[in-house]
Amino acid sequence: MRTAVEPPQTDTMDGNTAVAHVAYRVNEVCAIYPITPSSTMAELADEWAAQGLCNIWGHIPVVQEMQSEGGAAGTVHGALQSGALTTTFTASQGLMLMLPNMFKIAGELTSTVFHVAARALATQALSIFGDHSDVMATRTTGFALLSSASVQEAHDAALIAQAATLQARVPFVHFFDGFRTSHEINKIELLSDAQIRAMIDQDLVRAHRARALNPEHPFVRGTAHNPDTFFQARETVNPYYAAAPAIVQATMDRFAALTGRAYRLFEYEGRADAERVIVLMGSGAETARETAGALRQAGERVGVLQVRLYRPFAAEQFLAALPQTCRMIAVLEQTKEPGALGEPLYLDVVTALAQAVGRGQRKIMPRVIGGRYGLGSKNFNPAQAKAVFDELSNAEPKASFTVGIEDDVSLTSLTVDPSFSLERDDVVRALFFGLGSDGTVGANKNSVKILAEDPDRFAQGYFVYDSHKSGAQTISHLRFGDRPIRAPYLIESANVIACHQAHFLERIDVLRLAADGGVFLLNTPHGPNVVWDHLPRALQAQILEKRLRVFVIDADLPPS
Repeated sequence: MRTAVEPPQTDTMDGNTAVAHVAYRVNEVCAIYPITPSSTMAELADEWAAQGLCNIWGHIPVVQEMQSEGGAAGTVHGALQSGALTTTFTASQGLMLMLPNMFKIAGELTSTVFHVAARALATQALSIFGDHSDVMATRTTGFALLSSASVQEAHDAALIAQAATLQARVPFVHFFDGFRTSHEINKIELLSDAQIRAMIDQDLVRAHRARALNPEHPFVRGTAHNPDTFFQARETVNPYYAAAPAIVQATMDRFAALTGRAYRLFEYEGRADAERVIVLMGSGAETARETAGALRQAGERVGVLQVRLYRPFAAEQFLAALPQTCRMIAVLEQTKEPGALGEPLYLDVVTALAQAVGRGQRKIMPRVIGGRYGLGSKNFNPAQAKAVFDELSNAEPKASFTVGIEDDVSLTSLTVDPSFSLERDDVVRALFFGLGSDGTVGANKNSVKILAEDPDRFAQGYFVYDSHKSGAQTISHLRFGDRPIRAPYLIESANVIACHQAHFLERIDVLRLAADGGVFLLNTPHGPNVVWDHLPRALQAQILEKRLRVFVIDADLPPS
């Protein structure tokens, strides 16, 4: 039953905006240094402060841009020690520059939330695109790690993390997938200021401020310890981390009572008697859930367990969420840890299960395999999720695998059936080919928002472009229909394809993903009576074979 302070208000925005909407309102200082793909959060905070937008206490937050992410982290640390509620937004190498301050902030049990649009770290090459490499490098800092899988979840978890950190005194990294969630536009239920205010306990805010360093109330902090005391002092944080999972779940329960949207530390969806389960976190969980639902309709005993609170890892809650009938588990991760027996989440899952079997809490030890997917924003679609479930059916599944690539070096990749698709017939799917800065992406963002203004219509927009950004090829993926759209993967079959740059026709196969009977819109100076003669022969054959309806428009501005 919904008990929200006021009826829900819907809005259409990307993940970065959804998170910044909350973070700005529950903080007094935002220390920023923009880095892709988190930059929008910092830019919005700066813009809102310039416009005089107030937080929930009626004050305009101080938004300070520094000269690097290291400086931003130092500013966060200093502002927190003064008792101010403080946040920052970052990703990738920027998060790495914050590590020294993160160890101190956590060691001093200081409440804060860092919002991270998770992105690949530079290894054999730099990548501006998303995976969990950066977040996984923070595991030993002492920060709690809270994951979101969608734009709505990121919006909600930004508030849940803030409320939980004030009570737990454990700092949080709230992370969501760079680009796939940070830049996806979707329709969400927007938290009102009244709801945000109701989630923040003012007594806890006052307690945070009371812990500030103050010459009127001297307190020693930041000392140096010798071997006789350091070890003992380091262990004193244990009770705080032991209590944190229960605090986060209680905060989620309060949030559910307020908004009607319920979350769990570990969210299981599937048959109660499932034998094969995929464990993962981030936007891939949405894809895996959708795939498992289709397989269950075909009679398969499968399920998906989404991890939201990764640190502290609450083994008891994880085991409670996992069906006792489960005999095969695949742990999927968007990171690679060379030389390890497995990636981080895999090792945590194996440890939790082994300890449970050792205690007699579980009768059998499921077979657990680990796999990597989605590194550098590599697309993860239902066909790949199905390949993982199929691998779990094998008598001898690969203990360590990859999915989504063809690994012809170490032969770790799974075979994927490209014909498996879950694209819905009741959803309009459109692809728009353009060039960076030609207006295609901006126009499509506006289109998504206009379509979603209809209370009974839902829309999703995602935009693919490379590191060159301006002047490089862009592909806009738009979906809209009458039901919520939870498809965090690229369109595989499009009803509508538009090409805004006619010269693309000679270079790329723009109609490869066109559905039979679909629409092809071409921006060209050639009119409808003569355009056919200017189309490549291969394109003409595709149009005829797929029975496409072709429309042309001359939308280029005349030379000045």
